[in-house]
Amino acid sequence: MHRERAQTEYTGNWPRFHRLLAIVREHTPPDGARCSLPARADLTPSGRRVGEPTVVDMIVDLPGAGATGLGVTGLGVTGLSAPGLGSLADAAPDIRAFERKYLRRVPVWAWRGLMAALTKIELLRLNADPIDELAHSDDIDYVGDGSAAHRLDVIRPAGTAADAGLPVYVYFHGGGWTSGDKRQATKYCASQAAAGMVVVNVNYRRATRFRMSHILDDADAALAWVRATIAEYGGDPDRIVLGGDSAGGQITGLYSAMLSSPELARHYSIEPALPRPALLGLVQHCSVSDFSVLFDRGFVLGLGFVRILLPHRGRGRSLQGAARYLSPIEWVGPEHPPVFVSTSARDFLYRANLNYVQRLRSHGVQVDTIIYDHTSRNTEHTWQQNARLPESQEVYARLQEFVARIAEPSVGLVRG
Repeated sequence: MHRERAQTEYTGNWPRFHRLLAIVREHTPPDGARCSLPARADLTPSGRRVGEPTVVDMIVDLPGAGATGLGVTGLGVTGLSAPGLGSLADAAPDIRAFERKYLRRVPVWAWRGLMAALTKIELLRLNADPIDELAHSDDIDYVGDGSAAHRLDVIRPAGTAADAGLPVYVYFHGGGWTSGDKRQATKYCASQAAAGMVVVNVNYRRATRFRMSHILDDADAALAWVRATIAEYGGDPDRIVLGGDSAGGQITGLYSAMLSSPELARHYSIEPALPRPALLGLVQHCSVSDFSVLFDRGFVLGLGFVRILLPHRGRGRSLQGAARYLSPIEWVGPEHPPVFVSTSARDFLYRANLNYVQRLRSHGVQVDTIIYDHTSRNTEHTWQQNARLPESQEVYARLQEFVARIAEPSVGLVRG
């Protein structure tokens, strides 16, 4: 047993802090990591302003000298060692249930902490049982600056010839714009590549350091790379489908709208590298497609998630007015490409997705949907990433049918 010290930030919601910590402790075996917290009085030092984060020291006991701690900020989950990681993976549904039941107006720092708590778990859980007979080209630098944020993976059927001309599916991960990584979507992307697509799985710069303008610049740079290079991997640069989940869905939804909206392109000072005719369709999984829901009372995400995406955090501007330039629904028009939307009544972005579908249809845009009701217990936010779920397999089949239809002639594409 050895001891490490971890730190987290705390802004005063003590009951929430301990509810999540209790979930983690419940799923950590006796020989796993143990966390100890300071007394509550230590969290409110004199002179601290209300709502100002306080750095909190946590003592973490880790079994074995070689164990690796999982340091987590935000809601206070820290010190889960490698021996305890498997058990915590089983706790993920409980953590999601906690998130749905208790979290309202979550600040950005707390969200980042929760996502950090789940990241290593998700990498193991979502990428279990890799798919064989695929070729992977990983961590390609699509900008050329050496940054890990500017890397993408290309996944394609093994033996794909350079002249195969397969449709290209370009995917952006979610994570509230502040978190996440393309590696979490590897199995998801591989599942689509196995159906006969060339799939590009993209990393991008994230908030809070970067704004939506930087993120869209990265999306455009990734698509410039795809247009120039994807034929070498057997993809057709004139048959591209964009996709994403949650924040990644918002990124691709906004970029897709930009291709037929000169005003939106001017706002972000982007001359899109992807011509509108080359974009055949858009896939949205539990997407942040309508920012108006973020202003609803009691919504799970705080308004800080709007501010972090704006220049100077939106100071001196109407936040709702500025959010118009973040919201894909506001830029839908008749020239928008066909869209496939998957969501669920258990998704906290359910209404945003329903609003988006309605807006698309009101403009005559072709929309395919798969929408689960509340009785489908597996369909929490971004469940589509978990290939083991039957509901995910149904989404994959429908997605592949969607791509086969809009990407005709469907060279080599396996329907369903």
